[in-house]
Amino acid sequence: MMISPLALNAYKTALSQTGAIDATVSKSLTKPAAPAGGFGQTLTDSLTTVNNMQNEKDDMVEAFAAGKSQNVHELMINLQKAGMAMQMTTAVRGKVLEAYKELVKMQF
Repeated sequence: MMISPLALNAYKTALSQTGAIDATVSKSLTKPAAPAGGFGQTLTDSLTTVNNMQNEKDDMVEAFAAGKSQNVHELMINLQKAGMAMQMTTAVRGKVLEAYKELVKMQF
């Protein structure tokens, strides 16, 4: 039984592509690196982001009130984003305070 040259070439091409596929799959399966900062750095970054959102919201409200901007949709979207970010920050703050109170109550 003889293998046709066309089938042999197709087999060789498939084998050469297997290495590239294996590399892509193994690259996608690697675990992401742990964040360099700890909880404090993550919290600081989050608070900075929320503060920037609040400042952007304030600037957009002032621009809309002064007549410099007429984009109501973008203004409302930013108002909702900033409001939700502040609600989440308040919720996290509440949970952190509850955890602190529980730690203070513990007796060692």
